Amino acid sequence: MRVLLTGHQGYLGTVMAPVLTAAGHEVVGLDSGLFADCVLGPTPADPPGHRVDLRDVTAEHVAGVDAVIHLAALSNDPLGSLAPQLTYDINHHASVRLARLARDAGVRRFLYASTCSVYGAAGGDDLVAEDAPLRPVTPYAESKVRVEDDLHALADGDFSPVYMRNATAFGYSPRLRADIVLNNLVGHALLSGEVLVLSDGTPWRPLVHAADIARAFTAALTAPYEAVHDRAFNIGSEINNVTVAEIAAQVAEAVSGSKVVITGENGADPRSYRVDFSRFRAALEGFDCEWTVKQGALELADAYRKHGLTGEDFERRFTRLAVLRAATGTGAVDDTLRWRR
Repeated sequence: MRVLLTGHQGYLGTVMAPVLTAAGHEVVGLDSGLFADCVLGPTPADPPGHRVDLRDVTAEHVAGVDAVIHLAALSNDPLGSLAPQLTYDINHHASVRLARLARDAGVRRFLYASTCSVYGAAGGDDLVAEDAPLRPVTPYAESKVRVEDDLHALADGDFSPVYMRNATAFGYSPRLRADIVLNNLVGHALLSGEVLVLSDGTPWRPLVHAADIARAFTAALTAPYEAVHDRAFNIGSEINNVTVAEIAAQVAEAVSGSKVVITGENGADPRSYRVDFSRFRAALEGFDCEWTVKQGALELADAYRKHGLTGEDFERRFTRLAVLRAATGTGAVDDTLRWRR
């Protein structure tokens, strides 16, 4: 199968591309390259691809493609809140435009990287399934809800969108992100000796390893039409439904000599939800996630040590907001996040 993978030079795409290739698919990438240099360790071997802004995709980019895996987005809550209109322009409008182009080009399957943060203010200890009310609390999460709605309107017998609501990702990727919870806490533990939690530690977070996300998308790519067509799936494992305080405790165990420090300075986080992941396991019988939070913490600590993570790297090169502020500050990227060259 010829697969267009958007965001192939991002945190998840860099992990997913080789998994897809190993499964026998021909991968074509599409990425603007904003985070292509955010590499920790050896530079990854990318698949052939298009260097293009998502907002500038044309019919040519989806010609001859059997399926699209759409990961590309402004991809976290602080970034989305900094520039809400850009978040809607890129994450929502450009995504739906890509889907329309794909449908018109005869693409059969469109796997969309949504997020469990669409349940944002669910609260409580009950498990949240895909049919639960959606309560996004950030522009990032709201943009995901809007795309799901618009893709549903495009779905038909020839165009099959699937909404992959990923839990919060963790784990090592050659193109690292330090601004997601487990990756961040492990970095703080190694660099400062403190597992620094700025909230009160009580919110629930569902977590999932980047490699498990890659395996889930690869499985959904060739799943029977009736199993996945126009359906939402939570991607993760119930064992990784943990509070932020529990994540911190596991990091402290993984990084010898570190201690948990919960400051509470940011107060209670309204984003709190425990998630039910059984629908995807039922639809794709035999699939399950392989990584636990503790295994991920140990993997990250080892990778950070092996590749010489520094405080400068951690705060600037691997934090999405800092990377974009630096790029706009030097004039390499304009205020709409387009390359000037």
